[in-house]
Amino acid sequence: MAQTHIQSHIELIAKHEQEFLAQRTKPERIADGIAGFVGSLTFVGAHLCAFACWIIYNVWPGMHHFDPHPFGLLQTIVAMESILVASFILIRQSRLGRRSDERDHLMLQILILTEKEITAVLDLERHVATEMGLSRAANNPEVRELSQETSIEDVAQNIKETME
Repeated sequence: MAQTHIQSHIELIAKHEQEFLAQRTKPERIADGIAGFVGSLTFVGAHLCAFACWIIYNVWPGMHHFDPHPFGLLQTIVAMESILVASFILIRQSRLGRRSDERDHLMLQILILTEKEITAVLDLERHVATEMGLSRAANNPEVRELSQETSIEDVAQNIKETME
């Protein structure tokens, strides 16, 4: 495949991804931003520093301890933050799951089209081989079978029965 074809495929995929990202609603963009930040080392480092400062301040002798050991206020804040963080991550994962489903459907359509095209080419090649006097090659059982149309329904049913 020529480099220009590869580049055009890459550009098409990038265009589809950019369109998907551009179609996000404002709340989805906000949730993605928060989920992205929550999944960063900056977030972890900031929390470690904040927790350390909180605990040190509340155990240091001579200081006013607004949240003495066992740090009930800190525990409550962390629990509420955990609920919110989990929600933002689930929102993002749900959106990414929908995008993955879209890609899977597109891939399935491409594979079905490819199967039809290859079947047609094999059938045509069999006819050409027959015309050229290559009947033995044209009537090879495997080639003959592959040049027949594949029933997607039959394949799906076969998979379903096999998986059960």
